[in-house]
Parts: sequence; structure tokens; C-alpha cells
Amino acid sequence: MSFWKDTARDVRLMKRGWRWGHRAQVPRSAEPFVPPAASTVFDNEWSRKPAARAVREVAQAGLEAVFRSQVKTQVEGLDVLERLDGPVIFVANHASHLDTPLILLSLPDEWRRRTAVAAAADYFFDTWWRAVGSSLVFNTLPIDRRGGALSTQPGEVLAEGWSLVVFPEGTRSKDGTVGRFRSGAAYLATEYGVPVVPIAHRGTYAAMPRGVSWPGKDRDNGRRQLTVRFGEPLHPREGETVRELGPRIRAAVARLLDEDSTDWYASMRRAADGSTPDPAGEQVAEWRKVWAATESPDTAPDRITAWRR
Repeated sequence: MSFWKDTARDVRLMKRGWRWGHRAQVPRSAEPFVPPAASTVFDNEWSRKPAARAVREVAQAGLEAVFRSQVKTQVEGLDVLERLDGPVIFVANHASHLDTPLILLSLPDEWRRRTAVAAAADYFFDTWWRAVGSSLVFNTLPIDRRGGALSTQPGEVLAEGWSLVVFPEGTRSKDGTVGRFRSGAAYLATEYGVPVVPIAHRGTYAAMPRGVSWPGKDRDNGRRQLTVRFGEPLHPREGETVRELGPRIRAAVARLLDEDSTDWYASMRRAADGSTPDPAGEQVAEWRKVWAATESPDTAPDRITAWRR
């Protein structure tokens, strides 16, 4: 009898510890004995070839129809792209899987067709079907956060004339606020002399936070409201280092978030005197940040959003 009890217990433990649908994960107790991770080469150069681009055009048309049926969007600041030839690095806050389609579908067609998206290789390229799907639909470029080798480097894509969407936080926000920016975007901008276009968006966390696989509805207004705002390009200054450019990029995103929640004039005054609210939020309990982030952004017509052309 004891044998069957022990067997049943072992089966339950295995079921609870197994990552169903994912690769096997080494238990924490065995971490000291894990061999060094082998470098993996992710080759998706084919996704920027003419055939894949044609398929992507059709896929994104279908994606846009579904996207518009689930959420409402308001886009501001696209006029900044009229003064740029490309390529550029689009840098945005990251709160949801909705961020990528929101940004891509907000871009003019001529920009969207020449824009790739930096994506975590260990998430979007861990299985063949997710790698192929994200490459085809979003033109993702794998970025290995664990030091693996890549078949194509971001700099090569920029040199070929492709713009790049980068989420410097490296992962989606857990509470809807903005985390620490990594230096990758600033490095690419200074290394290749490419301007950075800051982007701030709100509402994606409320519509589809972590752990949710489909946009939710607002109880009162139906489709959730999303806003996205493009800022003035930041050009690396002569002799400017990565450590100097990085804070400038984050400050630009913070000012755009402030503008989107208030108005252009007030946000510019706060930026001038150094009082722009920290997008990381106040030092309060995480549940309060989550609760605040679940409210859709206000897009009432009496807000002063049209001053900035």
C-alpha cells in the first residue's frame, strides 16, 4: 500500500513541476550543477525578404481588422516622421503584448513596411511556431537576453535601412508603471548615428496585462481606449556617451506620458523645471499601482491635445 501512495505522490509532484507546453526547466536545487547555456543562432533573415514582406502585408491587414474591433486608438505626433528619412529607433514603454501591434498599426504604411521589432529570443523564439509567426506578422528581430549568438545583429538591420522598435525595459511591466531602461537603444543610436523617436502609450496594460491572452472590455464603454504619442527625435550629440543619452531617452518618454495624461503646455513647463512625474510611479504598494493602471486613459475633447502639431 505504501508503494502505491509513494508512486501517486511522485506523479503529483512531477505534474506540478512540469512546464506543460514549454521546455523543461532545471529545479532550483540543481542550479549549481547546470552546465553553461549553449549559444543559439536564430536565423530569420528570410523575414525581411520580398516574399515574407508580401505575406506580412496581408497578415497585418487581417490583424488590423481584429485589433480595431477590440480596442479604440488615438494617435498623436506622427508629424515628426515627416521630417525624417529613416532609419530611426522607436523607443517605447512596455506594458502589454498589445504594445507592438499598437505601434506598428499606428505608423504610416511606408514606415511600417520598413520597421522591425526587437523581441526577446528566449520568449518569441523558443519554439519554431512562435518564431515563424512573430517573424511573419511583426517582423521581429531576436534579441538574446541571455548572451546567445545571433545570426543577425540589430546594427546590420539598421544599416540596411530598416527602422527598429525597441522596448528598453526588456520585459512587460508587472504593475503598469515604467521600469528601468536598459542601454541597448542608446548604444545603437550612438554607435550608428541613428536618431531615436520616443513613444509613449497608455491603456494597453488596462486592456491586456500579463497573464491575459485577449483584450478585455471596459464595463461602461465597451472597447478599451488606447493612446499612443510620438515625440520629437533625439539625435546623439557629438561626443555624447551611452550613459548620457540613455537618461535623455527615458526623460523624453516620461514627458510624453505626462503630456498624454495632462496637456502639452503643462508637460513642457514641468520638463523645463525638472518636475516631470517619474513614470515608475510613487513609492506605494504594488496593488495600488496595478489598480491605477487598470483605468483607461481619458481622451475627452476638452483636454488640450491639439496644441502640439
